[in-house]
Amino acid sequence: MPSEKKVSSASDCISFMQAGCELKKVRPNSRIYNRFFTLDTDLLALRWEPSKKDPEKAKLDISAVKEIRLGKNTETFRNNGLADQICEDCAFSILHGENYESLDLVAHSADVANIWVSGLRYLVSRSKQPLDFMEGNQNTPRFMWLKTVFVAADVDGNGIMLEDTAVELIKQLNPTLKESKIRLKFKEIQKSKEKLTTRVTEEEFCEAFCELCTRPEVYFLLVQISKNKEYLDANDLMLFLEAEQGVSQITEDMCLDIIRRYELSEEGRQKGFLAIDGFTQYLLSPECDLFDPEQRKVAQDMTQPLSHYYISASHNTYLIEDQFRGPADINGYVRALKMGCRSIELDVSDGSDGEPVLCNRNNMSTHLSFRSVVEVINRFAFVASEYPLILCLGNHCSPPQQKVMAQQMKKVFGAKLYTEAPSPSEAYLPSPEKLKRMIIVKGKKLPSDSDASEGEVTDEDEEAEISRRMSVDYNGEQKHIWLCRELSDLVSICQSVQYRDFELSMRSQSYWEMCSFSESEASRIANEYPEDFVNYNKKFLSRIYPSAMRIDSSNLNPQDFWNCGCQIVAMNFQTPGPMMDLHTGWFLQNGGCGYVLRPSIMRDEVSYFSANTKGVVPGVSPLALHIKIISGQNFPKPKGACAKGDVLDPYVCIEIHGIPADCSEQRTKTVQQNSDNPIFDETFEFQVNLPELAMIRFVVLDDDYIGDEFIGQYTIPFECLQPGYRHVPLRSFVGDIMEHVTLFVHIAITNRSGGGKAQKRSLSVRMGKKVREYTMLRTVGLKPIDDIFKIAVHPLREAIDMRENMQNAIVSVKELCGLPPIASLKQCLLTLSSRLIASDNTPSVSLVMRDSFPYLEPLGAIPDVQKKMLAAYDLMIQESRFLIEMADTVQEKIVQCQKAGMEFHEELHNLGAKEGLKGRKLSKATESFAWNITVLKGQGDLLKSAKNEALENMKQIQLACLSCGLSKAPSGAADAKSKRSLEAIEEKEGGEENGKLRP
Repeated sequence: MPSEKKVSSASDCISFMQAGCELKKVRPNSRIYNRFFTLDTDLLALRWEPSKKDPEKAKLDISAVKEIRLGKNTETFRNNGLADQICEDCAFSILHGENYESLDLVAHSADVANIWVSGLRYLVSRSKQPLDFMEGNQNTPRFMWLKTVFVAADVDGNGIMLEDTAVELIKQLNPTLKESKIRLKFKEIQKSKEKLTTRVTEEEFCEAFCELCTRPEVYFLLVQISKNKEYLDANDLMLFLEAEQGVSQITEDMCLDIIRRYELSEEGRQKGFLAIDGFTQYLLSPECDLFDPEQRKVAQDMTQPLSHYYISASHNTYLIEDQFRGPADINGYVRALKMGCRSIELDVSDGSDGEPVLCNRNNMSTHLSFRSVVEVINRFAFVASEYPLILCLGNHCSPPQQKVMAQQMKKVFGAKLYTEAPSPSEAYLPSPEKLKRMIIVKGKKLPSDSDASEGEVTDEDEEAEISRRMSVDYNGEQKHIWLCRELSDLVSICQSVQYRDFELSMRSQSYWEMCSFSESEASRIANEYPEDFVNYNKKFLSRIYPSAMRIDSSNLNPQDFWNCGCQIVAMNFQTPGPMMDLHTGWFLQNGGCGYVLRPSIMRDEVSYFSANTKGVVPGVSPLALHIKIISGQNFPKPKGACAKGDVLDPYVCIEIHGIPADCSEQRTKTVQQNSDNPIFDETFEFQVNLPELAMIRFVVLDDDYIGDEFIGQYTIPFECLQPGYRHVPLRSFVGDIMEHVTLFVHIAITNRSGGGKAQKRSLSVRMGKKVREYTMLRTVGLKPIDDIFKIAVHPLREAIDMRENMQNAIVSVKELCGLPPIASLKQCLLTLSSRLIASDNTPSVSLVMRDSFPYLEPLGAIPDVQKKMLAAYDLMIQESRFLIEMADTVQEKIVQCQKAGMEFHEELHNLGAKEGLKGRKLSKATESFAWNITVLKGQGDLLKSAKNEALENMKQIQLACLSCGLSKAPSGAADAKSKRSLEAIEEKEGGEENGKLRP
């Protein structure tokens, strides 16, 4: 069967519009009508039917069109009662006439909407130029390049070539294409021309290539950002990288370098333009990867105590199969260490020849010598990461063989073995930076006040858990083992002790002692005492191991325990699946070094955080994550799937993992029978309350009534996302990257308070219109402390009001510009300038710098539409200015209250005792105190971030106004004046006292 023709040029869009299609017409009264829309053959007007109007009135002249907007970005859409039922990606609006009236339409698919938007924009931009595209595509840069490729391969110079040669040539240009698909395309073309020969002409080669290698979604993007050309020049690319991709400090030379590296035609490289094929290659390159390149190297502070990091940990490292019958295998250690694992397990037993061995105690048939394992560990310990490696010893050896273990470790590891005694004067563990390239032994230790060469110690780790689960007559007594002094002396800062309860641990546990928790015990504690678990993990290491009942070596959900601050959550690396995907994805960040710094709210000595929080985290501003799933590329057939042959019906699930309030899942529609380039074009929005703990997992599945089959997945920490148009490299079920298998997505992160990576995040978004919420302080129940916190109530409200007012003003400007909340301010100014600059390039407004702030002043009478936009712009500048000038004063008040409160921290328990608070009431007072300190610190930081972002906004607005031509001064004077104003803004950023500029 002939495949559906793809849109690969402007003439394709025009042809489609001339043939016409049904669109839904949306009216302000919430009514929606089905109408058939067509473009006149002379390309001068748009018509629709049926209509009660005269046929000459049921039309819209192209010459009257001012603007075409994609999405629900007009008053009609925003105020329509049925707007929620209309797909964002299928909606578009045509603004026409001097008053910018809107014709609001909905297509039956995003693809059709894109065709109309691209075609109309093309017509409007060329309405004053001769329309030459209808002559065909033969003279475009792309076709000129393809002709040179054909001529170079046509060795005989006859203008034709064998089909085999043409197929091979296209495969060289696009290695992802299947040979069968290329041959089918040639057959379609030849059949349409009623040819009998299978030889391929130059024209047929060019046609086949364009049909096969043009991705419509990339073509529509190219047309949109090139201002309706069919190629990008350096300025187009620069604007795309700045406004859409979040790249800062981009220059024209950098853009020309990208063009030289990715453009396929010699002409394009010389003249500095990027056509569709080069642009597609660029979008697929590592430069447009979803993962932030900054996180591919160690990017976090590595000087904090060891207990402040999540640590990549393996359970039963010696296994490569399940724990019930799997043999011990040295490759388990090699694989884990190459993956950056920093905590591995050695389950050691007595060997028959006096040499200790590692074996699966459920399968004694295969074992590894302890020496060989230690040598492999020594060889691979620091291949993937320089940071400390923890060896968790499961010691089941007799004292004589324990001595052999100690001797072998000392001999093989040498100076790498960390045996320095912990200092009682310290309060926290050393940092990963201080422990670089050190190997730390975790195990039991003999009492320091004993000189005996051996002693009895408890064994309360996994062995006790297994005994309790498996033995019918288990009586609950602790198991004891004998430990020799030589092995005991190798244990320093990871000494195993038994957990009793948090009260006892916080009172008497030393920082170098650590507890291991079974999955079931840790889950119970996490549910019953979430705040206590987080506080405990600020100082002490916790190791969580999977339940003994997981005889198939399935994995626990690590997120449940990371939410409580547990550092060492041991995973069965040999068992792939969603849980291992989360672990692997999480430790991709920070250079894959196996250590990830926990959020500050889980590290600060006085802070409040509960793993079970169902709403906003105190002192943290929620972010809105906008994900558009655009398309997929080259999806493979699921392994083991045979019922449907090679047919795939893919859909995409987006999972958000993090604290309970953030966990969410949404899915796209199913695309029928398309594995090569399925188009989804669906947008989703998620609120993320604690971004530092959140992960996003993209999963592609094959829709099947028998059971949906796994195609691929990719898991990434929220903090590693890059905004803009990105390709997601999908991984197989076992975690391997699949070549050429990708998802094409658009990512935008908007926040209500600034903060984060400023250059990568648009500023504001409304998460639905609702009453303003203020983070409330809690009553501690101790009058001196409550009196201090009462003083903070007013400045806290001021801080929140300033941030919200500025953000709402920015959203209003975006709405009036017809842009979605995810748009950047630079995009807003470009849209504004298109309305404020006449056809003869004279602006109707001028940029005027007053007190270093960029105001726009009318140059004479302006229409009401422009007045409304300028009023919204002025409000945005005023709110930003107010925040910039008042932020330091308000923040100082908040900081002073925080400092005054912290002075009571050490005396909190004594004050409580004097007031008669004890037990649960005293705990509640302590918790409320920590909550208030967390709120004050967080709101102070948010206000500081908002000020920095507002200053950056003012600078970007001024630069955008100048580049758009909104300046009435002569260019030399304008440049000098703008330079002085930018210097003043930078001086504000550099230092400001109580809102006043330095002299």
